[in-house]
Amino acid sequence: GLPKPFAAGVVASGGVLGILIPPSIVMVLYSVATSGMIAEGPDGERVHGASVGDLFMAGVVPGIMLAALLALTTVWIAWRRGYPRGERQPWSERISSFVDCFWGLALIVIVMGGIYGGVFTPTEAAAVSAVYAFFVAVYVYKDLTIKEVPRVLLASASMSAMLLYIITNAVLFTFLLTHEQIPQAIAAWIIEQGFGRIEFLLVVNIILMIAGCVMEPASVMLILAPILFPVAMALGVDPVHFGIILVVNMEIGMLTPPVGLNLYVASGISRLGLMTLSRAVLPWLGTMVAFLMLVTYWPDLSLGFPRWLGMIK
Repeated sequence: GLPKPFAAGVVASGGVLGILIPPSIVMVLYSVATSGMIAEGPDGERVHGASVGDLFMAGVVPGIMLAALLALTTVWIAWRRGYPRGERQPWSERISSFVDCFWGLALIVIVMGGIYGGVFTPTEAAAVSAVYAFFVAVYVYKDLTIKEVPRVLLASASMSAMLLYIITNAVLFTFLLTHEQIPQAIAAWIIEQGFGRIEFLLVVNIILMIAGCVMEPASVMLILAPILFPVAMALGVDPVHFGIILVVNMEIGMLTPPVGLNLYVASGISRLGLMTLSRAVLPWLGTMVAFLMLVTYWPDLSLGFPRWLGMIK
């Protein structure tokens, strides 16, 4: 009984959490885009790009916090507008639902536990998760038949080829920028202008939010990360923290027209116009912008958990 714009807004805004809560392809792209760069810190020390493992752990706490904030926004809107509530389910039904989704949730435990338990690398984790997902989809949930597997493999191959092409060009782009010392020149110019870390990060957020309106997240990350990374390092920004800032910006970009990916998906499913849906997601978008400011100027929100694990200093 919920209005369609509200329901579509909840789904579209909740869908952005996938690139902040690990494992995240956008975090991998940030790591790839900055992996070949050795920037200089504020004291002239060498700073390397962030590893995928560090980024994954840095996204856990911000991801959970953003999920909670979006949930509170949803509850507040529903309460303010007097939307109907669902019936409270008995514990037997809750336990039964948990058992049904256990196999799917176990995939996250296998991937993250395997990586941080030292059982396999992130690349090997992808292979393990693919085999596990095949087994669960075909033999446990049975929502995929053996006859459909070749079609799924072809679609996966097509997607992988596209991603590999993008990553290859990103590596070449990063090499060109590094060889020509373009990011270093930009960093020197910004520092000469008297920009501090606070002003720089504010400008970065504005640039990324504008870029997110007209480009999809992978392209923004692979083009702008190699340019902005050395500048951020020269101003003393932690590479892991900077990566989380970029990822949160990409989340906002997925909800902003005219190229908001989640808006198009939700629009296609709900049959609502793009402008109608853009207005519907405004409350959650406002929550995300406020959260972006929190992540930007509170580094420990991102770095606290990996530091506690002893992954970074």
